[in-house]
Amino acid sequence: MSSADGTAGSSLGRVSGESAAYPLHGSVGDFGTERGAGVADEAIGYRGPTACAAAGITYRQLDYWARTGLVEPSVRPAYGSGTQRLYSFRDVVVLKIVKRFLDTGVALQNIRAAVQHLRARGFSDLERMTLMSDGATVYECSSPDEVVSLLQGGQGVFGIAVGVVWRDVEAALSQLHGERVDTGETLVGHNPQDELARRRRDRAV
Repeated sequence: MSSADGTAGSSLGRVSGESAAYPLHGSVGDFGTERGAGVADEAIGYRGPTACAAAGITYRQLDYWARTGLVEPSVRPAYGSGTQRLYSFRDVVVLKIVKRFLDTGVALQNIRAAVQHLRARGFSDLERMTLMSDGATVYECSSPDEVVSLLQGGQGVFGIAVGVVWRDVEAALSQLHGERVDTGETLVGHNPQDELARRRRDRAV
């Protein structure tokens, strides 16, 4: 099995009857067809500024990653100056993961392989996945035993629990505006600060 940087690498042995963690390879695919609920619903898209706010990145980063093909909007690309990119919920999860990898110094070509791998996995796979990296290779782990095995073997230096990122993005987007893909209707997120302000106004009347 090839490693994320394109060099040859072997998968780890089995641990406690579980399938072993393995280096990510650049298999290109699409997310599974499962539909999420709420902000994760694939019928809802998010504009660039909203995606940036939820992923914790700048618009300049978002634009550069889209133009270089690192993370492109799967709902609607920008066709020209008059169109707005529209990102899916899972696009935003990937954006946040890319940001974390970059912050820890993982090479861009390895991040590209990880992004391709994430896009090939379904909803339930992502929720229980942990991505580990030693800075040179990115590994997928789907059980605590696999994480321990990597750490004991010296490969894993840091990890990203995709399920945790998923929930962070879900919480952030629930307070921001989305857009229905079919009708273009703006969906207003629930902002606790807005609700508090409304209650204060009601009391003042």
